Amino acid sequence: MTRCWTLSGLACLVALSLIAAEARAERPVFEFTPFVGYRMGGQFDVENEETGKTKSVDVSDDMSWGIDLGLYRDDYSYYEFLYSVQSAEFESTELFVRGIDLKTEYYQIGGTVLFPADGSRYEWIVPYVSLTIGATRFKPDGPYDSETNFSGSLGGGLRIPFNERVALNLGLRGYLTFVDSDSAIFCTGSGDLNCLVRTSGSTFFQGEGTLGVSVTF
Repeated sequence: MTRCWTLSGLACLVALSLIAAEARAERPVFEFTPFVGYRMGGQFDVENEETGKTKSVDVSDDMSWGIDLGLYRDDYSYYEFLYSVQSAEFESTELFVRGIDLKTEYYQIGGTVLFPADGSRYEWIVPYVSLTIGATRFKPDGPYDSETNFSGSLGGGLRIPFNERVALNLGLRGYLTFVDSDSAIFCTGSGDLNCLVRTSGSTFFQGEGTLGVSVTF
């Protein structure tokens, strides 16, 4: 009789282990989302020392691309690393600035929360919100120095699942970068004479719309 109870207990433990393993297999662990996008906005405020008036050196709207990597915390949220890059021209009335390409890269870490209406990650449309912090790297073409500044982003969008592992991802995101005011940036050599921009503002903002494919494992 004792042996029967022991065998029955072992059978129950094996069954419970299989059920738990199956549940863990169904829960997503890792996700990657390559995407293409279109980034808009971005300007550096510049004060004219002679007139005291403020003008701007703008970055043209252009295509972007990147990748978002996620490590799931639970079924409805994950930690993420985001990289997004754009190369676009300066737009300015200053001839020595106009037409120079500026590469703007965002390196961000944070998290995303999914909001499925019926509690399922695989329903037709799943809204989400993302919040990140990190760094922005600006690199003009040519001999000019790069600049790296603290930044953050807030994003959101919709996921449209094809199946349990693949989903179309439509997103919008705003990036806010903090820059040093009253300082010369993008310089070549020492001193402030050979610099592209002398900014008087303290922030740099861009908005981005993205289209990607999310794959979970």
